[in-house]
Amino acid sequence: MSADTTPTDPTPADPHQNPAVDGSELIRFDKVTKRFGGNTVLDNLCFSVDSGKHVTLIGPSGSGKTTILRLLMTLVKPDEGTIKVNGDYLTHEERGGKLVPAGEKHIREVRKNIGMVFQQFNLFPNMRVLQNIMEAPVQVLGLSKDEAEARARELLDMVGLADRCNDYPSRLSGGQQQRVAIARALAMRPQVLLLDEVTSALDPELVAGVLDVLRDVARTTDITMLCVTHEMNFARDISDQVLMFDGGKVIESGSPDKIFGDPDHERTREFLSAVL
Repeated sequence: MSADTTPTDPTPADPHQNPAVDGSELIRFDKVTKRFGGNTVLDNLCFSVDSGKHVTLIGPSGSGKTTILRLLMTLVKPDEGTIKVNGDYLTHEERGGKLVPAGEKHIREVRKNIGMVFQQFNLFPNMRVLQNIMEAPVQVLGLSKDEAEARARELLDMVGLADRCNDYPSRLSGGQQQRVAIARALAMRPQVLLLDEVTSALDPELVAGVLDVLRDVARTTDITMLCVTHEMNFARDISDQVLMFDGGKVIESGSPDKIFGDPDHERTREFLSAVL
């Protein structure tokens, strides 16, 4: 895959639409290793995700799932190996025929196609809901305030919060704040949406509403989704592919029916029997 295959104008003409997908490879981890001190969290990891697909990462805590999302957001960088997004190296670039660590400008350009929803909502407490969603599209994408507001209102309607646009985050429940966070991520028109245990900080009665919003996103958009979750029914519902992680490696990969119904690996069976 080459960066030459990337469209020359990555920004859609219509600010209300997400980038089109063609089913080609969008994300590739090639022999990626990540260590924290003496702990190897990802060990020579190789896997890929095709555009438009919904891929869920499951496995025990500490198996490296969230680190994958953090690498894609460049919150941490690999110790070994490379990551490509849409044919472009993420934390490396080619100079004089050699791969070297990328500069911040290159990283920002590649990363702008990736959005993430975190466990914690991370909303700006001093901004109203509408402003929270508009801020990045105006500042980063260069949309006009009118364009950004139209997109924000459309997304708030989609997540069921059209009537809360003038509220501050402190006036919302945890579930409502997480739905605003989802809308904020979608406002950036990402090709890839990363979801990191987005319901883990919520009271149990609020989980279903957030998962329903994400099911709608999965069903009604072409956004590629990479999801870390312990909500196995949700993973079964939205996934095209499920990857089982253990010890920083993918030990099994397959369709939801295969992984949840008839897994091959004993470790997968042990994990699922503990969480289902």
